[in-house]
Amino acid sequence: MAVPSIRLYNSLTQKAEPFVPLQQGKVGLYACGVTVYDDSHLGHARAAFIFELLRELFQAHGFEVTYVRNITDLDDKIIERAREASKESGDSL
Repeated sequence: MAVPSIRLYNSLTQKAEPFVPLQQGKVGLYACGVTVYDDSHLGHARAAFIFELLRELFQAHGFEVTYVRNITDLDDKIIERAREASKESGDSL
């Protein structure tokens, strides 16, 4: 019995297309982790869930998967938010 090919939705062409790896038998996944500005919500879990699902799919089809995910980015919006919060609480930052 033949293993079905993996088809992924390409948002550029708006079509499901066959997945063709850059290197035979290997897949590299990079996922940006959440950058939390406020309370956590379901959207934060969505990205982690989707990439885990993709990793498992590729491994189930026999691919060697290298999966990299960062945890968070510290950027100007987070720093500014921390400054505002410290002013409101009277703490110094």
